[in-house]
Amino acid sequence: MAKIGYARVSSKGQDYQGQVAALKAAGCEKIYSEKVSGKNTEDRREFNKLMKALLPGDTVYVAKLDRLARSSRDLANILHDLDESGCGFVSLGESWCDTSTPVGRLLVTVMSGVNEFERGLIRARCEEGIERARAKGTKFGRKVKLTPEQRRVAAARYAKGETQAELAKVYEVSEATMYRALA
Repeated sequence: MAKIGYARVSSKGQDYQGQVAALKAAGCEKIYSEKVSGKNTEDRREFNKLMKALLPGDTVYVAKLDRLARSSRDLANILHDLDESGCGFVSLGESWCDTSTPVGRLLVTVMSGVNEFERGLIRARCEEGIERARAKGTKFGRKVKLTPEQRRVAAARYAKGETQAELAKVYEVSEATMYRALA
């Protein structure tokens, strides 16, 4: 029944020593730490080592939930895997998040549901805002590099034998941009 810690930061410029200190203070005997994006768990080598090293009865500790999972679905999957392994989970930054107790498991379930609901509301508001902007005529994406007149002239020059590379230099755009303009 060991306490195992996990510390993670997303970029090379960040430091996980504060997380490691908090995990040591909580009594973690072994701490896995890494500097890698939390985007997907397949790329997290230390996290995968931690999951393979767990024994039934162990408890995984993190300084904050966002160090373990980036979404409620990701968190639910990880907590399910821990539960299947007979292991608990504790987040030091969120006192309600302790799956080693029945109340903690209930709160994790409820908070995950609330989080998913909130993400749905945010997504709906964003989509409404995008639709309003489109209705006003707002254009999305990169600005066009060549005006319609420049494209017409470039097409005529291309038809007379100039290469796309030459035209790209003249208009100071990449060859790929010129290719798309002439397509």
